Amino acid sequence: MAHALGSLASVSPSVAADASLRKTRFKINNNLSFDNKLWIPMSSVNLKSRLSSTKYRCKVVPMSVQQTVRSKIPVQPLELEDAKEPPLNLYKPKEPYTATIVSVERLVGPNAPGETCHIVIDHGGNVPYWEGQSYGVIPPGENPKKPGSPHNVRLYSIASTRYGDSFDGKTASLCVRRAVYYDAETGKEDPSKKGVCSNFLCDSKPGDKILLTGPSGKIMLLPEEDPNATHIMIATGTGVAPFRGYLRRMFMEAVPTYKFGGLAWLFLGVANSDSLLYDDEFTGYLKDYPDNFRYDRALSREQKNKNGGKMYVQDKIEEYSDEIFKLLDGGAHIYFCGLKGMMPGIQDTLKRVAEERGESWDTKLSQLKKNKQWHVEVY
Repeated sequence: MAHALGSLASVSPSVAADASLRKTRFKINNNLSFDNKLWIPMSSVNLKSRLSSTKYRCKVVPMSVQQTVRSKIPVQPLELEDAKEPPLNLYKPKEPYTATIVSVERLVGPNAPGETCHIVIDHGGNVPYWEGQSYGVIPPGENPKKPGSPHNVRLYSIASTRYGDSFDGKTASLCVRRAVYYDAETGKEDPSKKGVCSNFLCDSKPGDKILLTGPSGKIMLLPEEDPNATHIMIATGTGVAPFRGYLRRMFMEAVPTYKFGGLAWLFLGVANSDSLLYDDEFTGYLKDYPDNFRYDRALSREQKNKNGGKMYVQDKIEEYSDEIFKLLDGGAHIYFCGLKGMMPGIQDTLKRVAEERGESWDTKLSQLKKNKQWHVEVY
């Protein structure tokens, strides 16, 4: 996905992503304009004649450590910052918006259980959203439970900022795990019970049409009143989607009205190293913004917790519980996103830690909710 702004001439992507952190290939048929600077293919530049000209004298400047930090990427249209309230339900199930698939990319390695895809959708700027919101997708075909009627809407957390992966406000990205069903007795996959929408999305091709509803949701919106706030994000699997949007807004995009100077701390739970999602992006932020970003992975099939069992996100939370509780006491926001089965184990851990600290977890939780510090979206 090209991330040029301004004049974008004949750029066709082969996969979804910005060039700074994801593997992206471009077919360049013309000159590109990045932020009013002309970029042209090296083959068309006569370096020898340029360097010999007095007009192009070069001065070598030693690079400092600070200069190696990636510069933030300009975004547009900045009018997307103007709205005081998030866009909500612009398109309803009876009148969805017809968008177009830009690209589908497998995110996980060969040893990951299952397949997770990054899907970029072109909405032409007609279905704007804020970070933390969801789109509804209506898969093609008819609802088997209601013959003659379309399928029910499936909700997916949006995995990009409001500017999309191309930084121009015209696309949105989804992080989708293909839902398959294995027969308990035979151990074989049963195609008749596969997830209709996730398989449609993961099988889709560039140019395919997709019906969107929404955007929806307010519980996971990123509070931006205090740009120096602390945000603790806890995800399992594709639940990392909204957090990818937050982090791109904080660390990748040059948004004039939002300059993040706080702490973002991501806990991501997946099965193994091959199952990590957007790991290159997150490790890039760790390198570029070590004072503002922390990143802890829980790999259940590769790591052990302190009791010798599998390492889940709640074990990582327990490991850093003192710090987390102090941050919450100081006003930090905490977010949870992923399969609903993640919450009981996390809640049990937080309750146990609170009691060990001589606190009532029920009282603390109600206070966090009252203060709007507690954000949960599970499915």
